[in-house]
Amino acid sequence: MSAERDAVPYGTWPSPISTSDVARSGLHLGFPTVLGEEVWWTEDRPAEGGRTTIVHRSADGSRRELLAAPWNARTRVHEYGGRSYVVVPGDGSGHGVVFANLADQRLYLLTDGAEPRPITPQPDLDAGLRYADLLFHDGQIWCVQERHHDGKVSRSIVSIPLHGGAEPRERVGGNDFYAFPTISPDGEHLAYICWNHPRMPWNGTELRITRLSDGHSWTVKGGAGESVLAPQWRDDRTLYLVSDWSGWWNLYQIGMYGTSSQALHPAEEEFAGPLWQLGGRPYAVLDDGRLAVLHGQGDLRLALLDAEDGTLTDLDVPYDGWAPVLAADGRTLAGIGYGPAVSRSIVRVDTVTGRVEGLRRDIGELPDVAYLPVPRSVEIEGRFGRKVHATVYPPSNPDAVAHTPPPYVVFAHGGPTGHSMTALDLEKAFLTSRGIGVIDVNYGGSTGYGRAYRDRLRGQWGVVDVEDVIAAAEWLAGEGLADPARIAIRGGSAGGWTVMAACALSDAFAGGVSYYGVSSLGPFVETTHDFESRYVEWLVGPQDPVLYGSREPLGQVAGVTCPMLLLQGLSDPVVPPAQSQSFADALAERGVPCTYLTFEGESHGFRRAETRSAALAAELAFYQQIFRT
Repeated sequence: MSAERDAVPYGTWPSPISTSDVARSGLHLGFPTVLGEEVWWTEDRPAEGGRTTIVHRSADGSRRELLAAPWNARTRVHEYGGRSYVVVPGDGSGHGVVFANLADQRLYLLTDGAEPRPITPQPDLDAGLRYADLLFHDGQIWCVQERHHDGKVSRSIVSIPLHGGAEPRERVGGNDFYAFPTISPDGEHLAYICWNHPRMPWNGTELRITRLSDGHSWTVKGGAGESVLAPQWRDDRTLYLVSDWSGWWNLYQIGMYGTSSQALHPAEEEFAGPLWQLGGRPYAVLDDGRLAVLHGQGDLRLALLDAEDGTLTDLDVPYDGWAPVLAADGRTLAGIGYGPAVSRSIVRVDTVTGRVEGLRRDIGELPDVAYLPVPRSVEIEGRFGRKVHATVYPPSNPDAVAHTPPPYVVFAHGGPTGHSMTALDLEKAFLTSRGIGVIDVNYGGSTGYGRAYRDRLRGQWGVVDVEDVIAAAEWLAGEGLADPARIAIRGGSAGGWTVMAACALSDAFAGGVSYYGVSSLGPFVETTHDFESRYVEWLVGPQDPVLYGSREPLGQVAGVTCPMLLLQGLSDPVVPPAQSQSFADALAERGVPCTYLTFEGESHGFRRAETRSAALAAELAFYQQIFRT
């Protein structure tokens, strides 16, 4: 029987995980809210075209969906969106929600037994308004408003009467970006984070406070070289915040005028993640004064922090990592936990008794654990002796035996200021259960390892990231873990850029798969959305045709000799389809095998089950072809 199993080529091992299983999994649970025994969160539904709904779990344990189709609770602020809802007082003793609807981006109030009704104006033909990072206070919704008018984008913090009837009132304006609107307990002051082009929120932000009685504002902390995030009021005159002033995103306490700054638990660990989406808070204040926090290098662990003496105590929970979105009420905590064999889950924790409840899983039914890869974190020596962080996912299948090194796929995450977590991922298991290993590389520029590691990519995009993924491929081969002739690379968005550049600059890869990748810098800068429109200045440098042409994959396409698969959504506002199309055309002109697949109605990140299934099937067929299985 062993010989029969040995005869099954890598990439074709029998697996119970199908493309439809992967495509329909991944509800992408998000942004929990907890009030007493009740919990709310968002769910993306791949089987419903990627629609986002809001789910409520009541005190009696029953769960119900609050929004039926076609309602879609998704905001387009910064195009990446974020928290799109807030819980508000409802009719009688219950609660309602205010949410942003995708189709028109208006805010709607939903109370029990009623149809959602708008509380923000109907957008006119010449301007569009978007809302995110919603906060309820004193009968009003406070949030970030994004205005699109005559091709220009501006943002402010506004307040909106809960029951409508008035235009949004601007409370703070003048900066390019805002986040984390937070009202002091006495209602007199508004704290928030702001920054301006060309900075991104992980480069430099400011914590500012505005006195609401007269609009007077001042800066408390931050600047061009310091990333400050997530302010929360401790009392009427003191705030908590996260800052990377020390080189790591640590927690601080500070007076409202910038006095008496104090690190609560100095450590070479991260207590937050990059602000790609608005509205997620990486720590929460409990009623006994302790803070529920996330900390670590790489994956973040859940702990309680005593703000008085700095004592940090990890909680005993069956989740290895947590997404940086926590909410608390009293002694109860809600968050999103995960593990290599535990799908992302909405979790409720009683911080006094230690009771842990998984309320909702990202993946409904899991395959037998024997088909799931067991990840191993590794540190690879990259070029010039640089340390490169990565996670290895070996092939795993109880029905197959191997005696020769398998093929591998190098994963390059997007961002590029991002981080690959070790959360259970059926997409990886789909490959590993078929005999194709995965190494997920947190290349230089990734978050999770301090500011110096992030800053490796400054001016070096297309250099450091490429060198690090090549180092990962060479390490796999050198360690005897992978067949050196059968190593591929795949990535999405900024990861797609790394895929194309790596295939142009190295012969380490048998093929490359790019999902909506950036191929040309000049057109990207001209056509991408406002949030990232100046990002390339930090990643590469000021706009210079010679520099950009020497760095971008399209300018180096003559070096590509391996086959490539390009996949692209035709409604992508972040990386427009022309980016993939131009690279595909250039490969075709040179006779390099290339398959270019497009998907109508898909944006940046495929959301529909049918798209995800078709893309994954095409990817597997590509690997089987280049690995000659």
